[in-house]
Amino acid sequence: MAETKYQEKLWLKSYEKGVPEFIKYEEICMPDILDRTAKQFPEKPAFLFQGTNMTFGQFKEKVDRFAACLADFGVKKGDAVAILLPNVIPCVIAYYAILKIGAICVMNNPLYSDPELEHQFNDSGATVLITLDVLAKRMIALRPRTKIKQIVHTCIGDYLPAVKRILGKWLKKYPFAEVSPAPDVYVWNDCLGKYAPNPPAVKIGFEDVAMYQYTGGTTGVSKGVMLTHANLSKQCQQLEAWLPAMKRGEEVMLCALPYFHVFGLSVCMNFSVYAGWSQGLVPRPQPEPLLEAISLYRPTFAPLVPTMYIGMLNHPNLKKTDMSCIRGAFSGSAPLPVEVIHDFEKTTGAVIVEGFGMTETTPVTHVNPFAGGARKVGSVGVPISDTECRIVDLEDGVTDMPVGERGELIVKGPQIMLGYKGKPEETAQTLRAGWIYTGDIATMDEDGYFYIVDRKKDMIISGGFNVYPRDIDEVFYLHPKIQEACSIGIPHPVRGESVKVFVVLKEGQTATQEELIEYCKTRLATYKLPTEIEFRKELPKTNVGKILRKQLRSEELEKRKQK
Repeated sequence: MAETKYQEKLWLKSYEKGVPEFIKYEEICMPDILDRTAKQFPEKPAFLFQGTNMTFGQFKEKVDRFAACLADFGVKKGDAVAILLPNVIPCVIAYYAILKIGAICVMNNPLYSDPELEHQFNDSGATVLITLDVLAKRMIALRPRTKIKQIVHTCIGDYLPAVKRILGKWLKKYPFAEVSPAPDVYVWNDCLGKYAPNPPAVKIGFEDVAMYQYTGGTTGVSKGVMLTHANLSKQCQQLEAWLPAMKRGEEVMLCALPYFHVFGLSVCMNFSVYAGWSQGLVPRPQPEPLLEAISLYRPTFAPLVPTMYIGMLNHPNLKKTDMSCIRGAFSGSAPLPVEVIHDFEKTTGAVIVEGFGMTETTPVTHVNPFAGGARKVGSVGVPISDTECRIVDLEDGVTDMPVGERGELIVKGPQIMLGYKGKPEETAQTLRAGWIYTGDIATMDEDGYFYIVDRKKDMIISGGFNVYPRDIDEVFYLHPKIQEACSIGIPHPVRGESVKVFVVLKEGQTATQEELIEYCKTRLATYKLPTEIEFRKELPKTNVGKILRKQLRSEELEKRKQK
């Protein structure tokens, strides 16, 4: 019966040899993991940053110094501390120092506006902020509207070799700002220099909240996801189980995914600390810096998001960049068009495996098998160890759908969040009987591989038919002139909704609406055909490059209201 298919875990037969169904977890928190790694690999570089190599031993000492500083600021167990930084060394030091004294870390996007940051600071109750010098003036002005007392600022140039730091400032290669003295505003290096590496000992419970990780706000107001020390630690142990051939202390991770996003935080930052791997830091993950980082750091693992692959694929330096160092290239956060996968692999020789996750699941729940040729292009893979999944009816949310039929993906496992901070109703709606309701429409095939069809809220209903935007997007990505595409539903007097597509053309290309609609006629059912196409130079995206379909829809509806 279809009901038993998910209980049978069809995906287990697709596991790579050596990957377990269940894991016997070690109850160890991330600060203790850092202490252990620093003891095992004291001279191994923890960070590679533009010519700077900082060892795990040095990393741990700086964490202990800043933890002592935070304690002196009055931060106690359970207090929230905010970080507003790109991928730089102080970001990781501050993160582990916060956890070390039992405080709760709140990661924030440096590109956010003041109202967005004000919401997250106040919702989390953060009392200390660590940020960049170029943002300090704004944050000092914002501080009176929050509970933040102390602000510590660092700069991109901290930890760069002296020559690079001086030249970078002189040539304005790195952003830099003088910060006027103000009460309770401190310089990062002064804080580390003032305190000995002897923070107070704090007893941290495995089930204690470690983070308020805010959602991207792509489906509504940004919510604080409560992730526990157990969530963070067990996710690392799940990733280790998924890579049986990985070598502790011997790999280099390309760390371009923002650490203020849970994908970069867990898969790049925390897992690198857990495994004793070097982090090749990329604060500005644009195509050229990414390609430069690959040449400089020679990473063996590269978790990225679709816009990063698309950007590098369309950059002239790609063919001059040796990608042979990369053993594992991963993609998540948003669907990676199949045509992009083929083009990138053909050009570079690197193999990409896709996965799936969400902020509420720390984030990884699915990954394609890493080795053995079991990858299925277009699939997000199979559930990782200790993770259960079902596809349920879109209406009742309970009835299991037969294999191959569409429904909502729901997930259960040790990486599932505790809930949303201060939002019991939203928690009850998303987290039911231990299952996370992802809001994603998906299917599972006979081998246990899952395919994300679309967001439940993004589905277009045209003339009574369900239209899934990703189906349309994929057709456009196959067109040789198109770099990016995003489909939305727009009001239609007869059908209820029709399809509009926003496209970005590749550099130097031209096209017309009529040409592209004609192209679609042999590739899409009539009810799926777009009625409008809008050409843009770029599409709005989240901090990790996910195209904001919701924003495009809102902009379109607002424009129509004004007509």
